[in-house]
Amino acid sequence: MLWAGRMRLGTFGILLMFVRASAGCEFGPFPYSATGIVCRMTKPAALLLNQETAQVIQAAFRNAKFPNITGERSMRLLGKVAYGLTNIQVNDLSIEQSQVELKEDDAIHIAIKNVTAFFKGTLTYGYAGAWFLKLFHSVDFEIQSSIDLQLNIKLMCQKYQVAADASDCYLTFHKLTLHLQGDKEPGWLKQLFTDFISFTLKLVLKSEVCNEINFLAQMLADFVHDLAANFVRDEDISVDISLASVPLIKANYLESHHKGLVLYENYSDVFSDSVFSPSLLTESRMLYFWLSEHTLSSLASAAFLDKRLVLTIGGEKLQALFEVEDTEAQRKAVQMIFQGTSYNDSVAKVWSLAHPQISLQPEGTVVKSLVAVEVSILPPGEEPLTVLYMEKEITVTIQAAYAEKKLILHPLDSRIVFQVFKCTADPSGNDPSIRNFLQRMISVVGIPEVISRIEPALTSLMNSKGLNLFEIRNPEIITRKGYIIIQLDFSFPNHLLLDFLEKRI
Repeated sequence: MLWAGRMRLGTFGILLMFVRASAGCEFGPFPYSATGIVCRMTKPAALLLNQETAQVIQAAFRNAKFPNITGERSMRLLGKVAYGLTNIQVNDLSIEQSQVELKEDDAIHIAIKNVTAFFKGTLTYGYAGAWFLKLFHSVDFEIQSSIDLQLNIKLMCQKYQVAADASDCYLTFHKLTLHLQGDKEPGWLKQLFTDFISFTLKLVLKSEVCNEINFLAQMLADFVHDLAANFVRDEDISVDISLASVPLIKANYLESHHKGLVLYENYSDVFSDSVFSPSLLTESRMLYFWLSEHTLSSLASAAFLDKRLVLTIGGEKLQALFEVEDTEAQRKAVQMIFQGTSYNDSVAKVWSLAHPQISLQPEGTVVKSLVAVEVSILPPGEEPLTVLYMEKEITVTIQAAYAEKKLILHPLDSRIVFQVFKCTADPSGNDPSIRNFLQRMISVVGIPEVISRIEPALTSLMNSKGLNLFEIRNPEIITRKGYIIIQLDFSFPNHLLLDFLEKRI
């Protein structure tokens, strides 16, 4: 007999993103060579997530649709006793305790103590005696149960993504009692039915609950994978989060390793020289993300190919750029460049001419890019006129932080080298005043302005994936040579799992 509703447990649904590969996935001889992204969850995070188990179990029981349970038994001298339980519903449910333990190189062990559930419904029973005596009754009933659940969840790799095996599941019953019409001490005939029904119901729960948990474990594995894949996807640009090697299950943390290859149209991304080692991460924080320089650089290349590295500036923003300082030299340069045209009738376009180069260093993320700037004036009733065009190689070091649910990018030292310089006010290019002014304007205002546009764009993108739903505490973004580490503590938004359960039950 099957439960139509699927029983859900919250803790291991989140833990399923940390996987253990089975023989179904083949990896190369070097364990971490193709690793672009790593996720480590430590024991404190697992304990925190385990606190959500009770709410998820309650939601699952409330939404479950229980089947009718029927049975019969032959009694010597009495004939057959038949019964049926219909309209079974959960009336109340409580959980006393839930514990999680990481068994090193084995499984995630979850022990749920004293799940007390009260069921209600209708009991119909019939008795056909040996002397053709027939008795038929229909009464309301209540079932009181107290159960312990023990789960050992094996995490495997199928098609290079998470698959969960929760078939190692045990139910221990402390109590399973049926009361008829509120009578706590039924007569001998009712007690006879109670014994039959309790025995049958116990067998049903032992087999079907574990089957449903195993089914749910696989569903949640797919859910977590899809959630992660969506987080690293935006329109045509995505990141391959397939497993790159056999992950780790240790006594104090879980760790999964992913390819981190960027996928974009015909863009070809290959990576086999990762510097990752488990020793690069500690166990003091709840959650760690390790990203390779290659993954970030490939994302920048895909953004360039998708023509996202283009910025248009006009009006007050353009005025703020060119009036960075109120000096005679500045006013003279601006007058020469714009030829007296209003900023409202002018526009500047900034774009990257080649794939940006990204290098991760202890001092920050070093971005090197060949950038073009074109300033045009828009005389009323005339065609746009380009008054300034320049190409320059810009190298800037950026430090990143995350605070108040916003990404913060802080530019440090920058270097600017002009490659091409054309200005209608200085056709020969021999007037150093304009170039000197532009170089100062770009370094002092231009680069911060571009970064200030990138900050909200990236923050908005991450929030659209649900990052703002998490309560992130004390996040740190640490750069090292060739990689970046993001480490944090967090509170999990339990409604995400509850919404998932509501939609799928």
